[in-house]
Amino acid sequence: MAEHGFRKWIITITVITASLLELIDTTIVNVALPDIMGNLGATLEDSGWIVTGYAVANVIILPMSGWLGDKFGRKNYFLTSILLFTFASFLCGNAHSLTELIIFRILQGLAGGGLLSTAQAILMETWPREEIGMATALFGLGAVVGPTVGPTIGGFITDHFSWPYIFYVNIPVGAVAAFLVSTFVKESPKYGKGKPIDWWGIILLTSAVGSLQVVLEKGESEDWFAKTYIAVLVVTTIVSSILFLWRELTTDHPIVNLRIIRNRSFGIGIVTTFTLGFALYGSVFIFPVFCQNLLGFTAQQTGIILFPGGLATIIMMPFIGIMLKRGVPAQFMSSLGFGLFFIFTWMLSNSTLESGTGDFFTPLIIRGVGMSLLFVPLTTLALQDLKGPEIGQGTGLNNMMRQLGGSFGIAIITTLIHINSGENRVKLIENINPYNPAYQQRNQMMVQGFTSKGFNPLTAQQMANHAMEGAVMKQTMLLTYDHLYLLVGVFVLCCIPIVFLQKFKKGPKMAVDAH
Repeated sequence: MAEHGFRKWIITITVITASLLELIDTTIVNVALPDIMGNLGATLEDSGWIVTGYAVANVIILPMSGWLGDKFGRKNYFLTSILLFTFASFLCGNAHSLTELIIFRILQGLAGGGLLSTAQAILMETWPREEIGMATALFGLGAVVGPTVGPTIGGFITDHFSWPYIFYVNIPVGAVAAFLVSTFVKESPKYGKGKPIDWWGIILLTSAVGSLQVVLEKGESEDWFAKTYIAVLVVTTIVSSILFLWRELTTDHPIVNLRIIRNRSFGIGIVTTFTLGFALYGSVFIFPVFCQNLLGFTAQQTGIILFPGGLATIIMMPFIGIMLKRGVPAQFMSSLGFGLFFIFTWMLSNSTLESGTGDFFTPLIIRGVGMSLLFVPLTTLALQDLKGPEIGQGTGLNNMMRQLGGSFGIAIITTLIHINSGENRVKLIENINPYNPAYQQRNQMMVQGFTSKGFNPLTAQQMANHAMEGAVMKQTMLLTYDHLYLLVGVFVLCCIPIVFLQKFKKGPKMAVDAH
């Protein structure tokens, strides 16, 4: 039964806050890695498992969260996830070695996966059917803004306090959220109570999704198949995935109900959600690296630049929900969102080394509006026909596809950065030769400049060569990032026809569980 008035809003705020904790923690650690490495005496390669361990655990539990909610009751599972996430946050902040921190981050990721999908399912039960679009819009605030503001919050805490506090800040918020959930959220039916546990499904799912996530997280840094363990994990992913699909489609009590993919809107919806994850996490990954590595911005400055775009998303989300409620087709809104995202990438593909904060304001506002037009309609279209226990299963799979889309996006982008930067460097280096008048003129100006500062001619020439090398590297990376922006935009634009394969409904309404 849907809630109304104060109770509806307190449940909404509570579950969004809890899911926001998980989403922020997906990216908050990234900017603190140098401090963690120095404090725990870890290498960059080893410390990367702090991020990878969390992501792997998170994406494993997401598709299982619907089954767990049905087995133990959605409220019980959600409350347990909050308490475990809060406790794991304390353990992470109190870790004394890298091994401890990685283990506790895995525990945090397992709990976090339960927060995200269960929060969305609870919202769909809490809001009336005709207002599901608004509920999805409010949930989208955390899903879109969380990964964006995570590095900003992490940078601020690390700069002004110390790295353990990026975990400790979760404790009071988690404690309040747990109290509010236990007080206000009603229990849902336990659809899975008394049914046998699909242990083979759990093992195969963990093997398939876990192996795939490690490959995506570590593939580029390990030079892909140059490392044996990456090749082994790829084979493991393929074999486990095939066996998992066979198992779940033939057993009477699957851990993940893959039969709901036969629902046309949901089957197409997980594809568009994958694209959304690619765009969301891919763009969030490229932009900070571009600003900090090429333009010399700090993590905090980059976060400040990103803030107006996040604010635009926050402002737009309720209006998107209202438009859905009034019958504006979700297909039209998501198509506009894809178009705006392409405009954002096209504008950034024209960036130069002289670009400043003012040059990014308009593109990021456009991105913020575009993301609000994408998240809410795409999620509504995907889940619009699901009923009863299908809701928990659907939200879990849908959220997993968004996370995997982000992982694929980042893996593909990092690989393309490596490939394209090499190609662009070869093209640029061809212009550095004694027969190029422009090069000769600039080289002589540099040598004269260093000579005028008191350096002897030989030293001045060496310094000029180093300066030219630095200029070539900057131009190489600029061309690479500009190309990638445009590539991501074109990929997103090509997905517009897919959304029109989903059912048209005036004011899509999703059935919710009855109490």
